[in-house]
Amino acid sequence: MRTAAAVAAAVALAAGTGAGVASAAGTGQAGAAPCQPGTLKATTTDAGGSQAGMNHAGTYLRVTNTGKSTCSFSGYPGLALEGAGHTALKTKVRHGDTYFAKDPGVHRVTLKPGKSAYADLVWTHTGAATAHAKYLQISPTGSNAHNVVPFDQEVDNGTLSVTAWSANLPSS
Repeated sequence: MRTAAAVAAAVALAAGTGAGVASAAGTGQAGAAPCQPGTLKATTTDAGGSQAGMNHAGTYLRVTNTGKSTCSFSGYPGLALEGAGHTALKTKVRHGDTYFAKDPGVHRVTLKPGKSAYADLVWTHTGAATAHAKYLQISPTGSNAHNVVPFDQEVDNGTLSVTAWSANLPSS
């Protein structure tokens, strides 16, 4: 029974089923094994410049392969807001285009050691049911492996919009 359940779970993960779960399995390029937990480091970056306007704010997410071999992954980052003291805040994540960038769509991203991929992260701050965030959990593949980064932001309704990962900075 356990073996059958484990196989079913692995097949579901490989198929990328489930809300907000990115597939870390698949064919990818020859020699590019799926990225393993702990080999991807996620951070925020202003690499593409400032993203602000019409009560919208944004930043880019960057994930870097810290492993020793080329690996691949696909999908959307898993995200969760945390308040002071790392308390969990109700978070809603919308996948697709953001106010500042077009969604490149889910596709396999292959990273050599030291190379990075990007996603665009946007939220509004009008004061509507504001979540007072202090930190952001970023899971590169939507798994339990995640990084926590400082994120001192007021986020309306705890709602974040994010594009899929891409080898290039997402743009409009």
